Amino acid sequence: MQYDFKNKKITVMGLGLFGGGVGIAQFLVRQGARVTVTDVRTAQELSPSVKRLEGLPISYKLGGHCEDDFVSADMVIVNPAVPKDSRYLHLARNNHVPMDSEINIFFQLCPAPIIGITGSNGKSTTTTLTGKILHQTQRTTWVGGNIGKSLLSDLGEIQPADIVVLELSSFQLEELLCSQTSPGISIVTNISPNHLDRYPGMNEYIQAKKGIIAHQKPTDYAILNYDDPELRRWEKECKGNVLWYSTRTTLSEGAFIDGNSLVLSVKGNTIAVPCVSGIKIPGIHNLQNILAASCAAYLAGANGRHIENTIATFPGLEHRLEFVRQINGVQYYNDSKATTPESAMAAVTAFQTPVILIAGGYDKGSDFEEFAGVCAKRARSVILIGKTAKKIEELIRQKKEGREMPSLFTPTTFREAFQQATTIAKSGDVVLLSPACASYDMFLNYEERGRQFKDMVRAL
Repeated sequence: MQYDFKNKKITVMGLGLFGGGVGIAQFLVRQGARVTVTDVRTAQELSPSVKRLEGLPISYKLGGHCEDDFVSADMVIVNPAVPKDSRYLHLARNNHVPMDSEINIFFQLCPAPIIGITGSNGKSTTTTLTGKILHQTQRTTWVGGNIGKSLLSDLGEIQPADIVVLELSSFQLEELLCSQTSPGISIVTNISPNHLDRYPGMNEYIQAKKGIIAHQKPTDYAILNYDDPELRRWEKECKGNVLWYSTRTTLSEGAFIDGNSLVLSVKGNTIAVPCVSGIKIPGIHNLQNILAASCAAYLAGANGRHIENTIATFPGLEHRLEFVRQINGVQYYNDSKATTPESAMAAVTAFQTPVILIAGGYDKGSDFEEFAGVCAKRARSVILIGKTAKKIEELIRQKKEGREMPSLFTPTTFREAFQQATTIAKSGDVVLLSPACASYDMFLNYEERGRQFKDMVRAL
């Protein structure tokens, strides 16, 4: 597809709290377009994103949209978080204004091969790890996408011999489905219910995720989690080569664990990397992330030494089972990014020691039944906050079946929840923030929630 943005009137719909529209706005200005950025949030709410565009000739319509920006524009660029049934998108469609997305434009213009990574949980860790392993090689590596960095502004520097590693959300993959594009190497970490406030049901969510394999070629690779029942069903839909990874099963082709070794068996070559005992990030789910990243990086030219060096030094990501500090024998972990029941279950079960869990938040239509069961079995105490507190408390009470543990609390504020946790914590316990819910009912985003938790830990 040929793009010519010079002197075109382009509306960027959705700037986003994490700056989802910042990269495309900067890129379009550099291409000579006349850019209008519009968002339903106010300038004050979006100030971090607006600040990144300071000094650029952009016109802003914040705190709401204006019809004319969708009727008289030459093109509308839609942020992936914008609901598909927005009346402004209908307006643009009815007026024959072409619509596109940042991720589509990047895929069309990027000269280098792309590794795409998606899944309900573990995307960011797997993306970061893949990038870090490839940074050890001679190959210039670019990391971005849903992880918070648009690579559009780097297009001028990306060379055909480089490699690009992108985290892709279900919303971005819907866009790629429309443009019939998939990455040359795709990783899917797992599939569990998510964003059911946005999708009519689980099936629609899964269809969106399948965008990552839908248009692969016979020479491409799909790296899938063998331990995930949903992903096992995907094999017959893969047009490229399927490589499985598993923490439980020895595979003839793919990545698995054998004692202290991570074994990769790819394209007729097998290597064993002795690194399992040196892994810094806890939990089976992180072992799965490491296997997936190692497999993709190996396909893109990394060797055993590159993989071993990275795994031995990787401390994990901020807000993802992040160790904050230990005080009086109590360890504090910030897992604010756990916005689904599945990711919080992975966190709770990552520890062998008693867990005091702080959970709850905004309700995005998740099913907490299984999460409540894990809490009832594995936590010493559960402190619940936010919109979902009462619902989760009731489910845990049912699962407890009259047992004393876990003790349950529903304080009104986040600070009170933290104070409650520190009051009951004893030496040898883990105090874990792993909410199983989004943060919008009490915080700007999961990052603000995680930062507040860490500030309170550091103030102890």
